[in-house]
Amino acid sequence: MMKSVIALAVFAASSGAGYSYAAENPKPTVVLVHGAFADASSWSGVIAKLEKDGYPVVAVANPLRSVKGDGDYVRRIVAGIKTPVVLVGHSYGGSVISEAASKGENIKSLVYVAAFAPEVGESGLALTGKFPGSTLSPTLGEPVELEGGIKDLYIQQAKFHDQFAADVAADDAKVMAATQRPVTDFALGQANSNAGWKDIPSWFVYGDADKNIPAETHAWMAKRAKAKETIVVKGASHVVMVSHPDKVAKIIEAAAL
Repeated sequence: MMKSVIALAVFAASSGAGYSYAAENPKPTVVLVHGAFADASSWSGVIAKLEKDGYPVVAVANPLRSVKGDGDYVRRIVAGIKTPVVLVGHSYGGSVISEAASKGENIKSLVYVAAFAPEVGESGLALTGKFPGSTLSPTLGEPVELEGGIKDLYIQQAKFHDQFAADVAADDAKVMAATQRPVTDFALGQANSNAGWKDIPSWFVYGDADKNIPAETHAWMAKRAKAKETIVVKGASHVVMVSHPDKVAKIIEAAAL
């Protein structure tokens, strides 16, 4: 599933290394942050479209460990980019970009792709249960115990297609299930200390058949954020960027103008 067009952002905290793009390109750099139970290859179709249209792209390897730590990781990557940035998050990645984004930096806009957009003091877990409809919890497999009582969470592979990616071809969903990256229960339950959407213009896109985050929750978050534009993709699952990459790329490009 991994394609050569994907730039996996690797940041060495000890050395301060990061991505650095010269300001020669008149278009903003698009930074893509994947969510839980996925990886950067989930953006493959979106990346192909964006790069064809002349946008430089970085697809971050989101650690999925904690909102604070993951947000800091993304913030440091963005700081190394010498152009305006359109910061895009999917699912839990929305919590991360909300944490990372602050007014006065080089972040031009935020795009939430079937993503959480938490307020300060609010967690992804709390938003999942704000309105009825999420069926994620029963599909989770046996957690992996980590140090300090923290657990890594996975979706059971047999239930992955229907729960996470119902509108993706079965063979592709099978690969996605096998390569899913776990998120910690701590990350899903940790409250945001920053809500970047309060100060930075935001765009939202999601599917009305999302089984992880109810469509009602998406609509409520977009309204609260006073989104510049909200696109609802009929019949789309939680991975709308995989099943409808053109629609997702289109709203990202609208946020880049």
